Amino acid sequence: MPQRGQQKWKGKANTDKAVAEAVTNRIGGLSIAESQGNNNNKTIGKPKSYGTIANADVENASETATATSAAAAPKSKASLSQIFKGNLLENFTVDNSTYSLAQIRATFYPKFENEKSDQEIRARMIEVVSKGLATLEFSEKLILNDDILDPLDLLEMTFLQVTLKHSGSLFMYAGHEGGAYTAVGVFVLGRMFHEAWGTAAGKKQVEFNNFLERNRMCISMELVTAVLGDHGQRPREDYVVVTAVTELGKGKPKFYSTPEVIAFCRKWRLPTNHVWLFSTRKSVTSFFAAYDALSEEGLATTVCRALDEVADISVSGSKDHIKVQGEILEGLVARIVSHESSKHMEDVLREYPPPPVDGADLDLGPSLREICAANRSDEKQQIKALLQNVGSLFCPDFSDWFGVESGDSHSKNADRSVVSKFLQAHPTDFSTAKLQEMICLMRERRFPAAFKCYHNFHKIGSVSTDNLFYKLVIHVLRDSGFQRYQKEMRHKPELWPLYRGKTLESCAQGQSNFSVHSKISYEQANKERAAEIAKNNNNIVGNVNDSGGRPTKDGLADDDANLMIKLKFLTYKLRTFLIRNGLSTLFKEGPPAYKAYYLRQMKIWGTSAGKQRELSNMLDEWYCEKAVHIRRKYGKKQLASSIYLTEAEPFLEQYASRSPENRALIGSAGSFVRAEDFMAIIEGGRDEEGDLEADKEVVPPSPISSGEETVQKDKGLIVFFPGIPGCAKSALCKELLNAPGGLGDDRPLHSLMGDLVKGKYWPKIAEERRKKPYSIILADKNAPNEEVWRQIEGMCRSTQASAVPVIPDSEGTDSNPFSLDALSVFMFRVLQRVNHPGNLDKASPNAGYVLLMFYHLYDGKNRAEFEGELIERFGSLVKMPLLRSDRSPLPDPVRLTLEEGINLYRLHTNAHGRLESTKGSYAMEWAKWEKQLREVLIGNAEHLSSIQVPFESAVRQVLEQLQNIAKGEYTPPSTEKRKSGAIVFAAVSLPVTEISSLLDKGPVSIKVRTSCLDAGGSVLLINKACENLIVQLAEDNPNVKTFLSDKDMEQNLKKAHVTLAHKKSHGVTAVASYGLFLHQKVPVELTALLFTDEMAALEAEIGSIDGEKVVPKNEWPHVTIWTGEKVAAKEANRLPQLLLEGKATRTEINPPITISGTIEFY
Repeated sequence: MPQRGQQKWKGKANTDKAVAEAVTNRIGGLSIAESQGNNNNKTIGKPKSYGTIANADVENASETATATSAAAAPKSKASLSQIFKGNLLENFTVDNSTYSLAQIRATFYPKFENEKSDQEIRARMIEVVSKGLATLEFSEKLILNDDILDPLDLLEMTFLQVTLKHSGSLFMYAGHEGGAYTAVGVFVLGRMFHEAWGTAAGKKQVEFNNFLERNRMCISMELVTAVLGDHGQRPREDYVVVTAVTELGKGKPKFYSTPEVIAFCRKWRLPTNHVWLFSTRKSVTSFFAAYDALSEEGLATTVCRALDEVADISVSGSKDHIKVQGEILEGLVARIVSHESSKHMEDVLREYPPPPVDGADLDLGPSLREICAANRSDEKQQIKALLQNVGSLFCPDFSDWFGVESGDSHSKNADRSVVSKFLQAHPTDFSTAKLQEMICLMRERRFPAAFKCYHNFHKIGSVSTDNLFYKLVIHVLRDSGFQRYQKEMRHKPELWPLYRGKTLESCAQGQSNFSVHSKISYEQANKERAAEIAKNNNNIVGNVNDSGGRPTKDGLADDDANLMIKLKFLTYKLRTFLIRNGLSTLFKEGPPAYKAYYLRQMKIWGTSAGKQRELSNMLDEWYCEKAVHIRRKYGKKQLASSIYLTEAEPFLEQYASRSPENRALIGSAGSFVRAEDFMAIIEGGRDEEGDLEADKEVVPPSPISSGEETVQKDKGLIVFFPGIPGCAKSALCKELLNAPGGLGDDRPLHSLMGDLVKGKYWPKIAEERRKKPYSIILADKNAPNEEVWRQIEGMCRSTQASAVPVIPDSEGTDSNPFSLDALSVFMFRVLQRVNHPGNLDKASPNAGYVLLMFYHLYDGKNRAEFEGELIERFGSLVKMPLLRSDRSPLPDPVRLTLEEGINLYRLHTNAHGRLESTKGSYAMEWAKWEKQLREVLIGNAEHLSSIQVPFESAVRQVLEQLQNIAKGEYTPPSTEKRKSGAIVFAAVSLPVTEISSLLDKGPVSIKVRTSCLDAGGSVLLINKACENLIVQLAEDNPNVKTFLSDKDMEQNLKKAHVTLAHKKSHGVTAVASYGLFLHQKVPVELTALLFTDEMAALEAEIGSIDGEKVVPKNEWPHVTIWTGEKVAAKEANRLPQLLLEGKATRTEINPPITISGTIEFY
């Protein structure tokens, strides 16, 4: 292993002139920071090296790297064999003369899966638009309420922007040298040019590529095609829709506003999306209400029509979703953006009208599907055929797909040490420094991300022994990574945002490229040149750590700048989530597990009870009828999720044809396309943009979490422990076994200690469950990961048992459910053990490493995610108290020692995987750290003992929780994020208890249920005059007294409301229009009583809210108070007509009674 100070740089013979000029130009032309007053040398934070990073104590990098000067030593060109055998990278060492240059080549918006709930995001969006805190851009039709708008009026308006979510893959294009794109995407984009420009397409393709390269721009698109795998519906055409345009020049990426995107697309004749804009509180609330009303049955036609009606501005896209993709709509994307671009919208619409389509009638040659079908046997040939059909003008170079044709087969993948060397080298400019800062943070915090490095074949002629070029792609593997990064940005607003689809190009005199998409270059400068660079720009990294030399606002610290929400429709989700994603569970785990899976999904979504029943019936039929057919057709090979619609679409079409209810459930089916005839060959089961995940086992939930609200007391019970050694599970199990009365019922209680079991533990538990199905078993072994949880779920299904996880209570960190305080206590306890059955005690030489290994098994989940997943899987959760709430902070020596161990663990596992700590290149560092750990913990024994909850108290609280569960008296906390079901109607909710008291006065005794409250859960006060209403009406009209005398209203008055609008009768937008008044109080006057022998209702008149009259769409507003047997409440709408026919009685209430109600959706 190279030691510090021993690395030597070799001279270079011939550096590519263009590269040298590019780097030199950056040195002279870029202003890294406005403030040069701070001369302190700083370095970007990096993990402790343990001798792995050469010159770890190098001084601060200067602002820019440089091409080697004319006086530099001669440089030697590298051969292909040197490059691909890794010699160049392996011999490329980093010292104080090394500089790197990184350029972002492709990126998309920051991930908008916000950590807040959907309802919180909605509320914030409404607030932002209502108070004018942001403005969203508009488009083509400048029409508002049938009036032509003066563009100057729009400058003061604020907007919520909503676009269609076409169902495809993210495809980013930055010119023909911008990255290794999917060949399918390149073909489709090239075909779009031919359709738009006709015979001029070739010329425009060249201009377009040159424009993107020259201006460092990236175009992000939704690539919709039938050849890359099934989504919700196989599209009728293969196409792209532009979703973002980004400038990637100096500094942070700049995303175009909507008018700028429209102008850009119309200039180049690229497809645009449909856009709706909402500028007022009323329109925004109406939009969300319209979505809620359509969420379970919305199709492209109904959704677009509804949004056209409620939006202030509607801009039609150049691609009609219904014509090119179909009726199944994945969803909508709503976002908040800056208002500045609205100032030049008028110019955009005038200068760039909708472009013509010159190639509509031309023969464009074989289609994408025809090419894929003709070349299905060979992936390489298929890609070549696609690129050749695009034409050399648009794609002149195939090296990103096939490398350099040199007779030898070379992998495009580069060694991952590229990243480490990139972080060690001095940054050449501000952008490089910020990217280093981002990547370093992600690695230090162990974000769920992969850094994939590739050779930059476009720079192959410029590579030399000390000038390397690579591309880096950053793949964030879980949404939690984006959430965690957003938290980091709140503490460090100068951080650049973590964008999606990021690709970097990098050059170090040496150069490397990173996809973020980014190019990276490494350069070794001679001493004189390095000193000159340092003298001119020695403050770059200092400014990175000090707001980056930029105003803080450039760091996008404001959450509103990234405020987005994706709203999906059930007709799409039933196909993708319930059918496609459930295939693995169905065929590997069987129908019971599959049923548990889809019930759990529907519960998480908040699907209405009616739709859950309908979907359950449909999915039961799906797996009963199709499972046998699919097994017979495909044999042992499971139906691939990429072609699941081959079997699902015919089934859905047949099911929908049986009834209107089934058609509403399915949405749209038919016009089937056979994808098997032309599916693109996808390496490793994935499409080239990573949109379709490879077939993998879907985790089936426990039947408890999906079908039952409480743990059943008439079944067996498994108590297990997702914990870490030292969490006191064995001591707890002993106490539970010895507790008087056990868990409070007659089921036998026994324990099985993992450290005493020979062989595999969990199969032993399964065997015990089969032998004693009615018993309660304490599984005394740590259960740290999803693999174990799946085994426990399988035991529950096969033996009709419930399972209860018992976890140590801890605050956790952003990336782990256990805090460092908890980890220190666990280690302290383990190191106090003597003669432990599992040999994990004070005598164990690697005890600290073992606990760190368990700790990292939970990595990637914060506490809320950890607890939420356990509750969703098993329906219950028991927390064992661990730390005192009034404890003092963890001493610095303990904290620093744990952090050092965590960094060492990451270095060790990156280098050696799961190799024991006593082996490998870090064995000496581990030995030193283990010794240090013991010394530090012993030195802080008093603190570690004082912060623990007394064991007796912890046992008592766990026992109480388990006894409640064993008795069937436990109800798990809800994990639902919004009110269940789609909106059906809007109404004024009235307080049932007060209506009941109104009917329960006077000589007539009427039994009334008074337990129901209004939809808001609160009892609203009623005018005291109501108390004598029935008495008064009975005295004034004998018919009323006769009518009420024999009526039992107990079963009728369960809720009281005045319907304002119903989705079926008045339409979605009519219901949605009341979103403005949601949850607000409104006065309701009761003016008359109408009744027949079959029904009775109080006539109502709705008042105003903040001076605005609430106008019901229902022709006769009323409160139904009674109906006869088998008479639906909606029949009360007929009372006015029956009155005209002389078949009903009306008695006025004079003076009217006023009741206060709240407007709600149902």
